[in-house]
Amino acid sequence: MKITSILTQLREQCPALANRVVAGFDLAALQANTSLPSPCAYVLPATDMTSRNTAQNVTLQTVRDRFDVVLVLDATDATKALDLLHDLRAELWRALVGFRPGGDYSGIEYDGGELVSSNNSHVSYRLRFFAEFQLGRNLPSQPAESWHERELDGLSSFTGVTVRVDAIDPADPNLKRPGPDGRLELTFSGDVTP
Repeated sequence: MKITSILTQLREQCPALANRVVAGFDLAALQANTSLPSPCAYVLPATDMTSRNTAQNVTLQTVRDRFDVVLVLDATDATKALDLLHDLRAELWRALVGFRPGGDYSGIEYDGGELVSSNNSHVSYRLRFFAEFQLGRNLPSQPAESWHERELDGLSSFTGVTVRVDAIDPADPNLKRPGPDGRLELTFSGDVTP
């Protein structure tokens, strides 16, 4: 998913963070290179997971895009930090749970949280979220989302069919086994107009 919509939502809907929300790939690098005052939040991509294909002749898979929001809090007063964590967690839920990060996505869901690190000055707490989308288009007019759909888009249009029938019976007595004798008993055609 595009992280911009998540960042915008957090910056607009989480006043306690006061725009102290940044994105990146590596939490350790973000914490080392960014001197944001606490409380602040880091948004990081996490693993995506997918279900098996649910169709036989097209691609239809549900993809679960996961991301983490890591809160960094001042830990000099543990009681105050824990109370603030409780309030910020609720603020994140109000900002993200049910929010759709894109037109193809379901609403975001909460997937749990955990302590990342703590020392005498700061504590980091990770909250996991996810949203799902379908890999594989619903209509042929939509752009291809898989190799199979690209292949199908490259085929020429179906305009009609001609059927030639060589019936098995009556079998040719000159053949060793009964079967088609090579003479067409029936031919018909049909045109398709879209």
